[in-house]
Amino acid sequence: MKIRKELWFGFSLMALILLGVAAMLISAEQITRGHLGLLMLSLVVVAIMLGFPTAFTLMGMGMIFTWLAYDRDTDKTLTLMVQSAFNVMSKDVLISIPLFVFMGYLIERANLIEKLFRSLHLAMARVPGSLAVATIFTCAVFATATGIVGAVVTLMGLLALPQMLKAGYDVKLSAGAITAGGCLGILIPPSVMLIVYGATAGVSVVQLYAGAFFPGLMLAGLYMLYVIILAKWKPHLAPPLPMADRFVPLPPLTQPLADGISNRALPALLAALRGRRNIGVPAAHVLRQLGVVLLPLLLFLAVAGLSYRVSTAAPEAAVLVQTDSVSTPPGSAVEAVQGGLQEPPGAEQGGGLKAPPGAEEEAASAAAPGAVAAPAAAAERVPASRNFWIGTGVGALLLALFYLQFTFQRLEIFKMLLASFFPLVVLIVAVLGSIVFGLATPTEAAAVGAAGGLLLAAAYRQLNFGVVRESVFLTAKTSAMVCWLFVGSAIFAAAFALLGGQELVERWVLSMNLTPVQFLILSQLIIFILGWPLEWTEIIVIFMPIFIPLLDKFGIDPLFFGLLVALNLQTAFLSPPVAMAAFYLKGVSPRHVTLNQIFAGMLPFMGIQVIAIVLLYIWPQIGLWLPHLLYK
Repeated sequence: MKIRKELWFGFSLMALILLGVAAMLISAEQITRGHLGLLMLSLVVVAIMLGFPTAFTLMGMGMIFTWLAYDRDTDKTLTLMVQSAFNVMSKDVLISIPLFVFMGYLIERANLIEKLFRSLHLAMARVPGSLAVATIFTCAVFATATGIVGAVVTLMGLLALPQMLKAGYDVKLSAGAITAGGCLGILIPPSVMLIVYGATAGVSVVQLYAGAFFPGLMLAGLYMLYVIILAKWKPHLAPPLPMADRFVPLPPLTQPLADGISNRALPALLAALRGRRNIGVPAAHVLRQLGVVLLPLLLFLAVAGLSYRVSTAAPEAAVLVQTDSVSTPPGSAVEAVQGGLQEPPGAEQGGGLKAPPGAEEEAASAAAPGAVAAPAAAAERVPASRNFWIGTGVGALLLALFYLQFTFQRLEIFKMLLASFFPLVVLIVAVLGSIVFGLATPTEAAAVGAAGGLLLAAAYRQLNFGVVRESVFLTAKTSAMVCWLFVGSAIFAAAFALLGGQELVERWVLSMNLTPVQFLILSQLIIFILGWPLEWTEIIVIFMPIFIPLLDKFGIDPLFFGLLVALNLQTAFLSPPVAMAAFYLKGVSPRHVTLNQIFAGMLPFMGIQVIAIVLLYIWPQIGLWLPHLLYK
């Protein structure tokens, strides 16, 4: 029987792991409990690669080796298992996982992705490789709204792959764009993976969401830039769309305006309001179209007005005057304002909001004898800065150019975007904005997102008992998998620590006298290699508890390390032989699209992921600027 290359690769990798552990045990002067911990770790990896369920493999191995560590004491083993499971399931932040997943499944079933892809495809028709670029953009938007990789890859495989193949796109480029774009859901918030990492590493999920936003946009931008450059360099791989595919039919009431007055929307609609010039088109229709056309202008005026108020606002001077020569207490409201916006306490645990830092001291000082709050004088507004006027002028010029090119065909595309893209944007801003700006904890924002998913499904007339039942079933299935993984990880980590495996790893790493840079490179290289045989869930729950305690030794911020890991774990979905995105796509692809072609198409995008990791390391402010701005 001939064995496939993927099986040879897997068996060879398992053999290397076992041979490495055997060599370590043979060369050791004395077999300690720490060596048993490393043996347990290697056996878990091999068992998962053989196809055993991850959660129950972790629990089973953890209980067996805990039983051995306790000298075959069954009572202590069961007590440790129960305590570990209880400690994990008492974390409030885990409640946000089923809510976010439920929101994602509801939005998926609202059939928004088809309308979104169509409208973005038409809006980007002039861009080289427009179909692939629109695919990645759609995946990024939909991943932000759902975070479910399998759903995004499957739906885009059904919608975008046939159209790209019909347009003459290269099979490898088409498969790579779909799989890479679909995997953005595990990085761009609201991401379940970030919640899992935050709960495992003890890092604030709020700060992780704020930090992962710009790296996620950077990675999506690099994907689109690669497609545009490739399509410009080799047009035969991504041919431009023919004019027939760019044609957008106009409504019957709009066509007379385009033919009789002008094809430019704004001047034609303004001219149609002048009595007889409407050419038999009802005034109500003209006013409705004009209202849609003026939306970009109204948005520009709103942003310019808000920017003007912010730039001309007088600096506030809230002063606490003491009549008794008592100085302003440290930690008062003045220092709280000067220190910037702080992360809401309890956000990491998912609890409710508490009083802001310094509120207790402020109340105590206000209650002190002789303390009087002096009202701030009504200062005049300062003149607007030169940068404000330059920015406003540039924006006005771009808006004028936009309206010069805004034809009735583009008006129809704009209305398609209003119906598909902007509802998702409103939902995303409501969920992520409430988390990032401290208005709600991740759990509360997830509840808002789930309610928003219900409203979107109802607005698009897709909300019925069948949709809700299927969404609840899939949510329960996904949440159960994640929660069992947490329980298995807790039991495994407890057994690993009990055997002294963590201490042995720390001694080995510290004995290498690595610098922080070398440790980061080594850890990311290990995670990159682990992404080939393992999924991100196993890497997070098994190996993060090993890396996290070492961060303090090297002075590395766990938040920054988590962002590097989040970028790195993109490879877990794109690296064969266990590249789940490839199997999702293969399940809905035409028969002539082979798995090897999909794997080959994913490799350039894996290289782009490595470039993104390097860019984040060189310029860490890409990920740390927003958390530091909001919470430090």
